Amino acid sequence: MKIWLILLFSLSGSLWAADAPESLKPGLQSSVEPAPSYANVAYGLHPHQLLDIYLPKKGGPPFPVVLWFGGIWKASKHPANLGFFAQNGIAMIAVETRTMEDATAAKDSTPISYVQLDAIRAVQFVRHHAATWNLDSRRLATGGGSQGAQPALFVGCSLDQLNVASNDPVERESSLVTCVGAYRCQPTFDPKRMQEWVPEVKWGAPALGCAFEESLTRREELLPLLKKWSPDYLLHKNAAPMFFENEWGLTQPQNVTRANYDTHSPRWALGFQALAHEVGATCFVKFPGHPADEAAKDIWDFLAKQLRP
Repeated sequence: MKIWLILLFSLSGSLWAADAPESLKPGLQSSVEPAPSYANVAYGLHPHQLLDIYLPKKGGPPFPVVLWFGGIWKASKHPANLGFFAQNGIAMIAVETRTMEDATAAKDSTPISYVQLDAIRAVQFVRHHAATWNLDSRRLATGGGSQGAQPALFVGCSLDQLNVASNDPVERESSLVTCVGAYRCQPTFDPKRMQEWVPEVKWGAPALGCAFEESLTRREELLPLLKKWSPDYLLHKNAAPMFFENEWGLTQPQNVTRANYDTHSPRWALGFQALAHEVGATCFVKFPGHPADEAAKDIWDFLAKQLRP
């Protein structure tokens, strides 16, 4: 079983090992980060359902907050651009979720469901406890880099998941967010759609419970799962405004491998943006040679502007 799992994840196109240094990109995380104001806060019963909360040192009115998501294959959490957000009076929460590896070990038929459901719960949990940490429950944003942008986008594109009849007070909170920031990411699990955007790319298995090649041949059968768990199928006019940013342009840099470039190409963002515009959702895309527009100079500026009262 262990050998099968290793093979499946290595063939999935997840490029998790290639993604790992992404957390060290300039502006995302420095080599030495300050300690969280509150560390390893549990928002669920699983050991991977954890939050690190970073509050600006200067007090004042309740802080708006960015929830920044970590890995969806391997459990991880890391804050993003703490200095910038602290200077702008914005709290940062690094979110760790259960992973697709956790779901596969539990023999769940749809591994991505663990990640996406945890993303919703993390937002509801933070909103429910906002007063405890002096946070503004009306101004919450989500974000992530590479694989971590998937749950952030899922939250932003989903309809409100509040359940007023639930016995769990966390589930009676709204899951809606103000905006989403996505850095060099992959916004779909649809194997056909991703290869239309980036020919021959293979990414995302076993999100739908099978290897990439199988998901491609069974795509019509798997459409109900895509429509439930993939952000691009959840887009609607009132989705949270989104801002995509890539450090690479439409041409593969010489010092970047084809696999790494294809997985992080800005063509993903452009494909997603076209779908967003079809339904009237707000979506900006920025990469070298392609400024987003005057809405913001980068994802950090976008998040800060959207979160201002």
